Amino acid sequence: MAQDPQDEARLLSILDLSSAVEAQPCGLESALAAYIELVAEQVDVPAVSVTHEVTDTATAYLGLAVRAADLPQRDLMLIWDERLGWSIAIEPRGNDRPPVICHLGGHVAPSPAAVAQFVSDVVHKQCRGQLSPVPRSLDREMLTAHLAAVPA
Repeated sequence: MAQDPQDEARLLSILDLSSAVEAQPCGLESALAAYIELVAEQVDVPAVSVTHEVTDTATAYLGLAVRAADLPQRDLMLIWDERLGWSIAIEPRGNDRPPVICHLGGHVAPSPAAVAQFVSDVVHKQCRGQLSPVPRSLDREMLTAHLAAVPA
């Protein structure tokens, strides 16, 4: 076993592996899980329709029970990405890329109430977000601290 962190990283990269600490930042995982649970409660999405993961990027998915007034035949999803924040998209059919209806501007992880208002606005044809977000710079430590401090 490598004694030096640089040697360990080098050996793991040769084997196409990553260290356990690097592969799953525990603080971000638990903070994101709690945040997504709060958002799901505000948006009235059951746990069975919610998923999230932290890998090379942190993402979340919430299957919405509501539909947009102008798209009554299509299911919607609320998706989150650590660089882009929240978006509402149309559930894809087959292998299609989900068409995004609207992005929520502002902070990458706003309050759950703000996310719920965003969903309501989009569903009622009052998209107050952005059509093309600019990816934010990423600092996972700051993101973890912010997610852990988000009030219900």
